[in-house]
Amino acid sequence: MAREYMDGATAIVRGAIDAGCTFFAGYPITPATPILLHMVRELPKVGGVALEAEDEIAAISMCIGATLAGARAMTATSGPGISLFSENIGLAIMAEIPLVIVDAQRLGPATGGATTGAQGDIQFLRWGTSGGYPVIVLAPASVAECYTLTLRAFDLAERFRVPVFLATDKDMVMNMATVDTEALKRVPVRERRLAATPPPQYRDPRWRPEETFLPWAFEPIDAVPPMAHFGGPHIVRVTTSTHDEHGFLTKDPAKVQRLNEHLWRKIMDHREETEFAHYDPQEGADVLFLAYGTPARAMREAVRQARAAGHRVSALTLHTLWPVPEGILSFALRGVRRVVVGELNFGQYTREVERIAYREAARHGVPAAEVIGVYRVDGLPLHPEAFLKAIT
Repeated sequence: MAREYMDGATAIVRGAIDAGCTFFAGYPITPATPILLHMVRELPKVGGVALEAEDEIAAISMCIGATLAGARAMTATSGPGISLFSENIGLAIMAEIPLVIVDAQRLGPATGGATTGAQGDIQFLRWGTSGGYPVIVLAPASVAECYTLTLRAFDLAERFRVPVFLATDKDMVMNMATVDTEALKRVPVRERRLAATPPPQYRDPRWRPEETFLPWAFEPIDAVPPMAHFGGPHIVRVTTSTHDEHGFLTKDPAKVQRLNEHLWRKIMDHREETEFAHYDPQEGADVLFLAYGTPARAMREAVRQARAAGHRVSALTLHTLWPVPEGILSFALRGVRRVVVGELNFGQYTREVERIAYREAARHGVPAAEVIGVYRVDGLPLHPEAFLKAIT
């Protein structure tokens, strides 16, 4: 067994490099700066490029450009930077650009508490750009999971050609923990699916690539089209506007409907591929503890104490926040009369749990589970006692 003392930033960087990341751009912002510093130091060692941009808008723009040129890219920021990323996140959704974005959350709003942990960006990550189209948000609850879920983020970005967020916080990124590096789960990351190289008969000055390859064509509607990189054999038009299969702007209602439905269905029709969680059930339990990120540590200790005191308690640690892992939540809610949700905000995810709880109750004709949120927004971590008080 090989043990190493590391922080979440180190684990994220190692995960990115092992996932094949070749480009990173970021701007210094606490508490995401350690990721930038590690990437600037480590990525060139494996032939990649890492640089400090002049601001957050430039950082994500560079990552989008690098991806379109063939790189596998990542950036990292905190809440104020996500605000500045907003328009380019929409660009990445519309242009179907695979990209990993790390959000090391800090207490807000605005500049907030730069050196203080929180989970205030959870709804913003889902709804922080125009249109309301789905993105994928993963949330590690340990340093080891920072590594594993970074790999998963890159894999899902390639699978769905979409921005994937890694929702961390100040404590997750900067706190140190002893990690068994040999036990780190090495998740395979798929290769980017590229458009086929044209046959030899088309390699002459008269060949018109747009006649043999449509960069934005998909069939069926939930399929993800292959990418064609800039500088390759195909003509590729990239636009932030509604476009047809050629990349030309269109107002044709049928084409507009098909494109927008595609951007939705390519993820939502396959949401089971994005659902990750750790479920710790106890037979006969009618109470469920639920958490994600840093509060999951307090939850695990609360479970241990509750069971030692004779309470029957199950626990669910969510590693996927968006799309809401409805299958996992529905399963964990069966037979439960009370759900205790721990968050470092005012209940941004508790409302999603309530929605599923009421829906499942109506579906099965039973009373809905009582959903209790336990919150903390003073910059200090959530303690196990917060969970225990909710059941005693």
